[in-house]
Amino acid sequence: MQRLYDFLRRHPTGVDSFWALLLVGMGLLWNMEDTASRDPQLAAVPIILGLGLVVALRRRAPEKMILLATVCGLAQLAVDVRTNPADFALLVILYTNAADGARWASRYGLAAGLVAPTLSNARWERQDTAWQWFVVTAFLTIPFVLAWVLGDSIRTRRAYYAQLEERATRLEKEREERSKMAVAAERARIARELHDVVAHNVSVMVVQADGAAYVMDAAPEQARQALETISGTGRQALAEMRRLLGVLRTGEPSDSTDYVPQPDVEQIDDLIEQVRGAGLEVDFRVEGSPRPLPSGVELTAYRIVQEALTNTRKHGGPDVFASVRLTYFDDGLGLLVEDDGRGAQREMYEDGGADGKGHGLIGMRERVGMVGGTLDAGPRPGGGFRISALLPLKPAG
Repeated sequence: MQRLYDFLRRHPTGVDSFWALLLVGMGLLWNMEDTASRDPQLAAVPIILGLGLVVALRRRAPEKMILLATVCGLAQLAVDVRTNPADFALLVILYTNAADGARWASRYGLAAGLVAPTLSNARWERQDTAWQWFVVTAFLTIPFVLAWVLGDSIRTRRAYYAQLEERATRLEKEREERSKMAVAAERARIARELHDVVAHNVSVMVVQADGAAYVMDAAPEQARQALETISGTGRQALAEMRRLLGVLRTGEPSDSTDYVPQPDVEQIDDLIEQVRGAGLEVDFRVEGSPRPLPSGVELTAYRIVQEALTNTRKHGGPDVFASVRLTYFDDGLGLLVEDDGRGAQREMYEDGGADGKGHGLIGMRERVGMVGGTLDAGPRPGGGFRISALLPLKPAG
C-alpha cells in the first residue's frame, strides 16, 4: 500500500489525467442522454473536453487552467449548455489555486466562484419569488466557498510546516555552530593547559639538569638530588599530560591511576616548594579566610601562579626573588605575583615581541577572561615584574 501511495505521489499528472478521463466520460454520457425531450448538444463536447484538460493539468499550470475554466463556463452560458458533471472541474481548479496557485489566481478564483452561481441561476432557473431565487443562489455558492476555504487552509498549513522546517534547520545549524565553538574553546583550553604543563615542568627540569652537570664532580649528593627532582618533575608532567590527553580520547577505556586531579589552590603550596627546590627563592603568603572556590577559579589561580613563576625563572635573571600573595575577598580571590628580575625585557618576550612565540600573558588573560576576572601585568617601578589578578566567585554574564 505504501508503494502505491509513493507511486501516486511521484506521478501527480498521471493521477489527475485519470480523474480527468473519468470526468470527461461522465460528462459525455450525461450529454448523450435525452433530457427533457432534447437531443444531445454537440457544442457541449469541446466544453467537456476543455474541463477535462483543466483537471489533467491543474497542478502543472494552475493559473492558466483557471482561465481556461472561465472560458469554458462562459461558453456554457453562451451556447446554452446546462449544468454537466464535467462542471465539477470548476470546484477542483478553484481548490487547486487556493492551495498552490499564485495569490492573484486564488483571489480571482474566489471571486469567480461567488459570481458563477448567480449567472447560472439567472440563465437557466426560473423561481416564482425573489426569496426562492436568493436561496437557490446561496445554496449553489456554498460548494465554491468551501472549495476555496479548504484550499486556502491547506496553503496556510503548508506555509506553517515550511516555517517549522526552516526553523528546525536554522536551529540545527546554530547547534552545529555552538558545537564547533565549544570544540574550539576546548582545544584552546587544552592548548593552554599543555603550555602551562610543558613550560613549567620542562623549565624546572632544564634548571636542575644544568645544576646537576655543574656540581657533578664537586658535590655528587647535590647532583643526585637534582636528578631526583628531574625524575619527579618528569613524572608529574607525564601524569598531567595523560590527564589532558585523556580528554581527547573517546570510546577508550581509561585507567584512573594514569591521571592526576585537576590542580587547585591547595596545590599552590606544592608548586611553591617545587619552585624553591629548583633554586628560585619565593615568599608565599595567604591572606583572608580560605574557603572552597569554583573549580574554574581554582584552576585559573593555580595556572597563573605557575606561569608567573615559570616566567620569573626563565626571564628574571640570576639571584631573582619572587613573592606570591593569595588573598580571599568576600566576592572573589586576589592574586599578586612579583619579582625583582628583568621585568621590561620579559614583557617583550611574553607578549610575543622578540621571537613572536610568547603566549604566557596571552594565555593568562584568556584564562582570567573565561572566569570573568581582570588581569594586570607589567614592569614594577624600580625593576622587576608584577602580575595582579582578581577572580570573582561568579563569572560575568
